[in-house]
Amino acid sequence: MRLLITGGAGFMGSNFIRYILKKYPDYKITNLDKLTYAGNLENLRDVEKNPLYKFTKGDICDQKIVDSLAKEVDVIVSYAAETHVDRSIMNPREFAMTDVIGTQTLLEAAKKYKHPLYVQISTDEVFGSVESGKFTEESPFLPNSPYAASKAGGDLLCRAYAITYKMPIIVTHSCNFFGQYQYPEKFIPLFITNLLEGKKVPLYGKGGNIREWIYTQDHCSAIDFILHHGKAGEVYNIGTGWEKTNLEITKLILGALGKGESQIEFVKNRPAHDWRYSLDSSKLRSLGWKPKYEFKDALLETIKWYKNNENWWKPLKSGDYLKYYEEQYKNR
Repeated sequence: MRLLITGGAGFMGSNFIRYILKKYPDYKITNLDKLTYAGNLENLRDVEKNPLYKFTKGDICDQKIVDSLAKEVDVIVSYAAETHVDRSIMNPREFAMTDVIGTQTLLEAAKKYKHPLYVQISTDEVFGSVESGKFTEESPFLPNSPYAASKAGGDLLCRAYAITYKMPIIVTHSCNFFGQYQYPEKFIPLFITNLLEGKKVPLYGKGGNIREWIYTQDHCSAIDFILHHGKAGEVYNIGTGWEKTNLEITKLILGALGKGESQIEFVKNRPAHDWRYSLDSSKLRSLGWKPKYEFKDALLETIKWYKNNENWWKPLKSGDYLKYYEEQYKNR
C-alpha cells in the first residue's frame, strides 16, 4: 500500500508514520508537511533514510503540490491541521484555511485520482461539551472554539464529498492525545517540561475540566485498524474511557516528578473552555479494536521520555513560543 500522510512531521502524524513503517515493511509512505511551528523533522530522524519513506515540504491548501503527490499513492490519511485552541482564539483565519480549505484540497485530489479510501483524522471537540453521557457518531456538531469549528467544517466536507461524489471516506473522532513528540504547548507536555525547568504550571480555572485521553500508540493502532478493517462512508469514535480532570492529571505529573502542589498556578479560564468531553467508542470496539495501554503507565512513559529528551523539547520552548505563552498568561 502507498500512503500519503499529511501533517506527518507533527506529533500524531510522525508517530503514525513510525508505527506503519515498523509494522508493514512493504508499505510506502509519503509525508506532506508545511513545517509550521509544530512540524518538526527531528520527530522522524530515525526513519528519514528508509527507502520506503519520502518527505515533501508543502501546504495542503496548494492543489498543485497535493495533486502531484496524490497521483502516486493509494490512500490519503490526513493528520494535517491547526489544533491548539488557544492559538485558534488568537488567529481563527489560519485554522479555517488549513482545517477547511486544506481538507477540501485533499478531497479534490482523492476524487481526481479515484483513491479507494480517504481517512480524516478529527477530534471529539467538534461535538462541543457534554455534562453527562457520551457523544456517539451521530451526535450533532456544536463546536465552541474556532479550532473545533474549523475541524467540524472539514469533517462536514468529508460527508458532503462522500454523498455527492460517492467517494470512499472514513472520518474519525478521537479523544485527547498524549505521548512522545507532542509539541510542548499542549497541556501534558507543557506541564511536564515546565516542572523539569523548575517553573510553575498554569492550570486553567480550578482544574475541574474533564477530558478523555488516549496514548499515542493506542491511537496509531486505532487508525491502522480503521485503515484495514473500517467501512467506507462510516464515522468512528476513538476513545478509551480514561476520563480525568485537569487537576487529577496535574497531581499525577507532580507526584511522578517529586513536586508539590505549590507548583500549581491557577490562572483565568480561557474563552470557550469546554467542561467535559466523552466518547462512545463501542462502534469501533465491536469491530475488534481496543486500547492496549493503561493511562497511568502511559503517562509515566511519557514523563520518562520528556526527562530523557531535553535536547528535543528545550529548543522549542524559546523564542516565539516563550513570547506567546508570556502574552497568554500575563495578568491572569
